[in-house]
Amino acid sequence: MNSEKTCLDCGEPIHGRADKKFCNDLCRNNYNNQLNSSSYNLVRNVNNILKRNRRIMEELNPSGKTKTTREKMGAKGFNFKYLTHKYDTQNGKTYHFCYEYGYLPLDGDEVLLVKREDKD
Repeated sequence: MNSEKTCLDCGEPIHGRADKKFCNDLCRNNYNNQLNSSSYNLVRNVNNILKRNRRIMEELNPSGKTKTTREKMGAKGFNFKYLTHKYDTQNGKTYHFCYEYGYLPLDGDEVLLVKREDKD
């Protein structure tokens, strides 16, 4: 029984080794990129939102600690649903962080922007 194997990507007949699955590197790369694209799409989109949030806080907070409003952050495209972590203080306040930049919700629309410095 001599059935000819075909490329998993393009369906063309494969010549060469018995365990070969693709006719060339282009088909192998295309097949694997298609296979992985759907699973990485969500991760890529979330990471882009986190990086945008970080960039907005960095832009609004050049000194390392300042006040602004949720409205200003939202107008620049900040998405309050996404963050990397939270930090609870001893006095019960919760800071929301995107990497090293964070914010503390204050009264009304105000927020305190901070930059966390690593202490080595």
